[in-house]
Amino acid sequence: MSSIRIELESDGILHLVLDRSGASANLMDRAFAEDLAETVSAIQEMDYKGIILRSAKSTFFAGGDLGQIAQVTRESAGPFYDMVESIKASLRALETGGKPVVACIGGAALGGGWELALACHHRIALNSKGVRIGLPEVTLGLLPGGGGVARTVRMFGLQQALPLLTEGRQFSPAEALEAGLVHQLADSEQGMLQAAREYIQAHPQVAQPWDEKGYRLPGGSPSSPKVAQMLAVAPAMLRKKTKGVLPAPEAILCAMVEGAQVDFDTACRIESRYFVELVCSQQVKNLINTFWFELNAIKAGAGRPEDVSPSKVTRVGVLGAGMMGAGIAYAAASRGIEVVLKDVSLAQAHKGKAYSEALMAKRVQRGRSSEAQAQQLLERIVPTESVAELAGCELVIEAVFENRDLKAKVTREAEAVLADTAMMASNTSTLPITGLAQASRQPQNFIGLHFFSPVDKMPLVEIICGQQTSPESLARAYDFVLQLGKTPIVVNDSRGFFTSRVFGTFTNEGIAMLAEGVAPAAIENAAWLAGFPVGPLAVSDEVSLTLMEKIRNQTVADLAEEGSAASPKEADPVIDRMLELERAGKAAGRGFYDYPKGEKKRLWNGLAGYFPQAEVQPDVQELKERLLFIMAVETVRCMEEGVLNHRRDADVGSIFGIGFPAWSGGAIQFIDHLGPKAFVARADQLAENYGERFRVPDGLRARAAKGQGY
Repeated sequence: MSSIRIELESDGILHLVLDRSGASANLMDRAFAEDLAETVSAIQEMDYKGIILRSAKSTFFAGGDLGQIAQVTRESAGPFYDMVESIKASLRALETGGKPVVACIGGAALGGGWELALACHHRIALNSKGVRIGLPEVTLGLLPGGGGVARTVRMFGLQQALPLLTEGRQFSPAEALEAGLVHQLADSEQGMLQAAREYIQAHPQVAQPWDEKGYRLPGGSPSSPKVAQMLAVAPAMLRKKTKGVLPAPEAILCAMVEGAQVDFDTACRIESRYFVELVCSQQVKNLINTFWFELNAIKAGAGRPEDVSPSKVTRVGVLGAGMMGAGIAYAAASRGIEVVLKDVSLAQAHKGKAYSEALMAKRVQRGRSSEAQAQQLLERIVPTESVAELAGCELVIEAVFENRDLKAKVTREAEAVLADTAMMASNTSTLPITGLAQASRQPQNFIGLHFFSPVDKMPLVEIICGQQTSPESLARAYDFVLQLGKTPIVVNDSRGFFTSRVFGTFTNEGIAMLAEGVAPAAIENAAWLAGFPVGPLAVSDEVSLTLMEKIRNQTVADLAEEGSAASPKEADPVIDRMLELERAGKAAGRGFYDYPKGEKKRLWNGLAGYFPQAEVQPDVQELKERLLFIMAVETVRCMEEGVLNHRRDADVGSIFGIGFPAWSGGAIQFIDHLGPKAFVARADQLAENYGERFRVPDGLRARAAKGQGY
């Protein structure tokens, strides 16, 4: 067997050692299914007191083979279903054999790995940072298909099991113990094995609670009044989260409720059928491709120059203590980096530090940090009005207003006190890096680091290389972003780069719809139903129409210097009219929405007076497709123009940075999902109906003709 070793100790305790040969981790695939079945058959002929299930790898078990899962189609679903059922049958044989089975969890046990542990009678986890426990399948559009749904429901009951199964939360050992997921913690590998031996000696005969006579489901069956009341509202709560475009949570709820009304083995078959149905769906292919393969490639350094040694930043300067600068300072300080937070006055700099103080106060209040940890973080942030304080910084990030002259001024001031090896970065969201680098005496050390607001929550950083940015600077910037615990994407220089450029098409299209006479609520609801986190009118208010106007004016001025003219946008007249009406957005207290104090925002009822609604309203599907297609088409332009080097940056960046619906797998995966030919044909229809902005580049048209994607 290539996946499992059988070792029988002299004291009669049998060890099943998970140790996939030639691999760094254990996987749940066809080979494992066959080895597990062979193992169960072999030990039935052996005399032993109990079983310790443990791993020889740094992780306990890595879970299902996502590469294999991504290849499953409806045509191959039958054999895949049989494999899933085979694994469950083997685990059930271990579980019902009468002898104690103890899981010794010395590394991460997520997904299928945790399902193996759930089939054991006793679970002991090593109290180590490397141990994570949980069922994150839902984040990839799946449900726990190895008995995880059936066992979790029978352990905790329907109400307590629902968040465990539908939220994908990962638990530390201490959290898992408190939640009742594990029974014991151990401080060492030897201590864990000794505790397992003691349990086996003390429990010669054992069965799972649900296999005991008289077992009753914790909290009550689906028909009990309290549970029935919860189940009456659960589908609506899930739909609010999924917007109807992510089927996994609803499938999990179905498997839970249906499985709770039948015997355990039937519940497992129900679970398997829902699992395989999800595996065959396009959403799962999309999510696995982006959130597993592409995201892991980025985290492994796929966009980083290979021949540059790894680096770490110990002291960073941040110019501008406004919302973005304050957020960057917090992000760095939270990772142990010393921060010099500079603004034009000490009062302004202290105001920026107050942002971190407020965030840490919330963490302390919620028990996520101690007072001592909060104090340590805040001590790392030094507010100042003096440029001299920047001396010794390995990296300085400029986060001042989107004004080219101001950015040039602060760059020159900072570089005057920096070492020649120090890097200078701009947090600009639109201005070309090559132009900004002209103010630098070391343009090879100048780079764009575009953070997203709010910085403490948004996981993405867009790294922009100017024409003179060196590979060493790119590598150092990439390392810094990873050091912050964020996800880097690498793009080349252009106006708006990738994310701001594509995001602009989303807001422009939504505002253009308003100008056409589409009802504002229909615009916002279409975005929500398509899977966007927020509608184009609401997000325009968040960004502020004033900023949109400033960016437009800067673009017009820059292009005029280059001897060309900026193309007018469909949204421009609406933005101008709103600014005339002094409705600049959320910060101004009113925009497309009203923001009554102490109440939820609501669409301004005066919009119809200035932008009359058409008598015949378009179908919501048409609106959804306009928002999805306009962003995807602009992403393709970025690919064709060389702004993007790889589709992984497009997919991950579009979801993490600008809210492209997660179910799609990202803007390029969305095209592959539909099929290039179908995408081009629909884009051409939209171009005929709404304008040339929907017309795809020739490169994609040529690919589509050959049946090729990206």
